Amino acid sequence: MKNKISIIVPIYNAEQYLRKCIDSLIKQTKLELEIILVNDGSTDATEKIIKEYKDERIRYFKNKNQGIGKTRNFGISKATGEYIMFVDSDDSLVPNACELLLEKAIKDNCDLVICDFYKEYDTGEIKEEKLISFDDTKLKEKPELISKINLSPWNKLYKASLIQDNNIIFIEDLKYEDAPFVIKALKMANRIGKVNECLNYYYIRNNSETTVRDKKCFDILEIIKIIRKELSEKEYLEELNKLTVRIITNYTIQQRNQKDIRIGLKFIEEAFTYLEEEIPDYKNNKYYDGRGLIRRTIEKNKNLTTIYCKISNKKYHS
Repeated sequence: MKNKISIIVPIYNAEQYLRKCIDSLIKQTKLELEIILVNDGSTDATEKIIKEYKDERIRYFKNKNQGIGKTRNFGISKATGEYIMFVDSDDSLVPNACELLLEKAIKDNCDLVICDFYKEYDTGEIKEEKLISFDDTKLKEKPELISKINLSPWNKLYKASLIQDNNIIFIEDLKYEDAPFVIKALKMANRIGKVNECLNYYYIRNNSETTVRDKKCFDILEIIKIIRKELSEKEYLEELNKLTVRIITNYTIQQRNQKDIRIGLKFIEEAFTYLEEEIPDYKNNKYYDGRGLIRRTIEKNKNLTTIYCKISNKKYHS
């Protein structure tokens, strides 16, 4: 089927959100779809919900629990479309998302197309997330994409050959596995395009894995090392350092949400040590330019970050 898109949906215990996700896919104005639903060992009503759907475009796979990296890679191995998209099981698409992304990819021969997205909170609030606008480009021409584009795989359309020919896969043994995947896709794409519309709904739960921290937070340091190795060329260094500072700053401050504050304090210690070794002048990094005075003063300083997280953690768990 010409210009078919394979949409890969990794699913684990998503009964509360799954119908909204699947409904948004089968109601796409772009009809030539392959909807790959991969049940990663769910123990809730996920399978029952999936089997309610009789759409011929749905391909359902049930595996033992392996984690999201392996699940997405499994989906890639089953994809037969000329293009690939990823949608998380608690997220959804606007009705013409696939059509607009594909139209851009074909019209301008893009290997990768990015779009803006909505942040949908469990309070019901919805906010637009507008990314940097740009003309068709490649990473060497516009290295600021490294720090200006979100490193999640789901608000993007990939030419399948980009992924397959360059062996772009998700890391399977670390959390935050999606960032190196997106970085490599950005680097290897001959032409990157942008649709300046919000086409995805990214759902944010207060107690989800994206907001609550645990001992897996240390994985982000390994992920950063992988990204820095991938982008070792000189022309990427400024933006790579900005990305590194941004990620580490975000994750040190987020230790306020740690289940065990002792783990959080250990992470803060290791994260600042890494910054000092890898980017000795990190306190002068341009990432901090857009931060308020009090915020950036805390974020640059290990001791202040530690105090802030200790105080906030007590409130968080009270």
